[in-house]
Amino acid sequence: MNFNFLYDIKEFLISWGIQEKYASYFNFFSSIIFVLILALLSDLISRRIIIIVIARFVEKTTATSNYIIKRRKVFNRFSHLAPAIIIYFSISHILTDFPRLEVFLLKTIQVYMIVVTLLVFNSFLLALNEIYLSLEISKNRSIKGYIQIGQIIVFSIAVILILSIILSKSPTHLLAGLGALAAILILVFKDTLLGLVASIQLSATNMVRIGDWITVEKYNADGIVTEITLNTVKIQNGDKSISTVPTYTLVSESFRNWSGMKESGGRLIKRFIKIDMCTVKFCDTIMFEKFKNIQIISDYIEQKQIEFDDYNKKHNLDVSLSTNGQKLTNLGVFRKYLELYLINHPKVNKDHAILVRQLQLTESGIPIEIYVFSTDQEFKEYENIQSDLFDHILAVVPEFDLRVFQNPTGEDFRKLIN
Repeated sequence: MNFNFLYDIKEFLISWGIQEKYASYFNFFSSIIFVLILALLSDLISRRIIIIVIARFVEKTTATSNYIIKRRKVFNRFSHLAPAIIIYFSISHILTDFPRLEVFLLKTIQVYMIVVTLLVFNSFLLALNEIYLSLEISKNRSIKGYIQIGQIIVFSIAVILILSIILSKSPTHLLAGLGALAAILILVFKDTLLGLVASIQLSATNMVRIGDWITVEKYNADGIVTEITLNTVKIQNGDKSISTVPTYTLVSESFRNWSGMKESGGRLIKRFIKIDMCTVKFCDTIMFEKFKNIQIISDYIEQKQIEFDDYNKKHNLDVSLSTNGQKLTNLGVFRKYLELYLINHPKVNKDHAILVRQLQLTESGIPIEIYVFSTDQEFKEYENIQSDLFDHILAVVPEFDLRVFQNPTGEDFRKLIN
C-alpha cells in the first residue's frame, strides 16, 4: 500500500513553516486515521459482498440449511479478515520508526487472523453437523464424532501456528519438539484417542445408532441413545435420567442393542409358571366332556379322542389300565389350550414364534414357559399385555385340574392345624 501522499503532506507542512517534529506527528496520526478508515470501509464493503454471496447461495439450498448457515454466521465471520489484512499490510509503512511495536502488532494481527479463520472453520463444521441432523439418514448414523475430530485437527493446527508466530519458530520445529512429548500426550489424551478409534469403529460397523435402545449393565444404563460423541455416548434411561458411557466401552466390552427387536415389529415375552407335579394325571371321561365345552380346544379334543380310540382298537389295547394305550394328560391339554389361546390373542404377533414348552423339572414344580412376541413394543403397553396374559393363565389353571406350585404360607399351616 502506497503512503507517499502522506509524506507529501508532511513536506507541504514543513514548507509552510511548521516544525518537522510536529509535521512528523501529524503524518503519523494521519496515517493511523487513514488506515483505520480504510479498515472500517473494508469491513463494511466485505459485509455487503458477503450478504450478496449468501443471497445467491441461499437460492441453491433448503430453508433449513439457510437458517442454520445464517445462525452459525459461517460467512459473516469472513468479513473480520478484511480490516485485519488492511492493517497488516499498512503497519510496516506507519511504524518504520518503531520496529519493536511494529513486530508486536504484526504478530498480534497474525494471531487474530488465525483465530478468526479457526472460528470460521468451527462454525462451518457445526453448521454441517446441524444440516446433517436435519436429514433422514442422521437417524441411522451420527457424524458428531467426525465433526469433533475435525475440530481437534483445526484447533491443533491453529495452536501450532500461533505458537510459531509468538516464538518466531518454524511450525516444523514445533512439530519435531512435540514428537518428544508424544508419550506424555498419549497419557494425557488417552480417553480422547480411545474415543477417536471407538467412534470410527461404531460408525463403520453400525454397532450403535442414535435412537437405538441399548443396555450397558456395567454402567446401569438401559435406554435410548440420544447422542454419540468422540468421548461419550449419552443414554436416556426409562426413568428419563441420563447415563453417560465412555465411547470406547461399547467397543471393548459387551452391551445389548435392542434395535433388532424394534425393527422386527415385536417384543419378546418369555416367562414361565410352575405346575405342581402331584396334579398331573391322565384325562378321564368326565374331564374329556368338560374340555369339549372349552370352545378354543373342543375340536382338538374331539380329534384326539377319535385318533386315540382308533389306535387303541387297532392294537386291541386294554385301556382300563392307565398304562395301556394312548391317552391325553391334563397338562398336555393345558399346554395346547395355551398355544391356541396365544395364537388367537390380538396382542400376540403372529409373524414370530409362538411356543408353549415344558422346561427341565425342578424341586419346585414343572416350569411351563410362554415364548411369544407382543405386537406393541412401548414399555407400558408391553407390560400390560404381559400381565394380562399371565393373569388369564393363572386363573385358568384350576379348570384343567392343575395347581400352580408355591411355597406354603402361614395360612396353609393354619388350615392344617384347624
